[in-house]
Amino acid sequence: MKKILVTGALGQIGSELVEKLRETYGTANVIGTDIRIAEGAAEKGPFEIVDVTDADKLFSVAKDYQVDTIMHLAALLSAKAEANPKFAWDLNMGGLINALEVARELDLQFFTPSSIGAFGPSTPKDGTPQETVQRPTTMYGVNKVAGELLCDYYYHRFGVDTRGVRYPGLISYVSPPGGGTTDYAVEMYYEAVRNKAYRSDIDAGTYMDMMYMPDALQAIMQLMEADPGKLKHRNAYNISAISAAPEDFAIAIRKHIPDFKLTYEVDPVKQKIAESWPNSMDSSAAREEWGFKAAYDIDAMTKDMLEKLRSK
Repeated sequence: MKKILVTGALGQIGSELVEKLRETYGTANVIGTDIRIAEGAAEKGPFEIVDVTDADKLFSVAKDYQVDTIMHLAALLSAKAEANPKFAWDLNMGGLINALEVARELDLQFFTPSSIGAFGPSTPKDGTPQETVQRPTTMYGVNKVAGELLCDYYYHRFGVDTRGVRYPGLISYVSPPGGGTTDYAVEMYYEAVRNKAYRSDIDAGTYMDMMYMPDALQAIMQLMEADPGKLKHRNAYNISAISAAPEDFAIAIRKHIPDFKLTYEVDPVKQKIAESWPNSMDSSAAREEWGFKAAYDIDAMTKDMLEKLRSK
């Protein structure tokens, strides 16, 4: 990678990824794009307003900047996708195939993330294998399975160097929650600092995979720099660092805020989504094929999250 275009650059992952990429590859070599421009974004480095459903604009920006890599992050997340499934399909799938076409036409390296949302109720819950049953019951999950297959197709049919990971829930102190089912964990840290209390919309005992954002960003860069000859699964590597339920985060938080209180007001839509996902994924393929290793467990993440949020 030498010159990189990032779609969804103002989103949960994109806002932090762009900054990290610019630190590594140079400010001028990372072009952020989104459907709007945030205050100060253009001053920090190259930025273009691009709707990923506009194939011509996406192509022209990639060509004009002479990029060699696209990192396609623009998407509607799980809970929001359930509220507007038709729009989710149009954005998530329409944007993806437009970005893949740009990669095909300009011979670019390509990254897009999949998710634990690609699994469903019939998937093995514990130690979810790299290759297993994928029958999701959400529009977001359907999009992710279709996206994994579409990226495989562009690799096998057209030789596009497509790569991707299946992200767990991502936790960050930089970006506010963005409408994902696992975002309760992010909200809990914010509320722990603000109010020493949180009402969870996910029920006790509901385990899901999670990861701290620094590990998530490092995984992208590590995968994209990996030897392509060693990549067998290529577009949908299971990666995870933490398997936790709401009460596990509360226990970790109380080590720093002893009087933190956790209560529950379960959202039935989000709860149904959460129960359809794995408790824990097997990340062995990512470890073996490109050396994935998370640096943060729940206690290390909690300490850093609370310190950073207090400083904000």
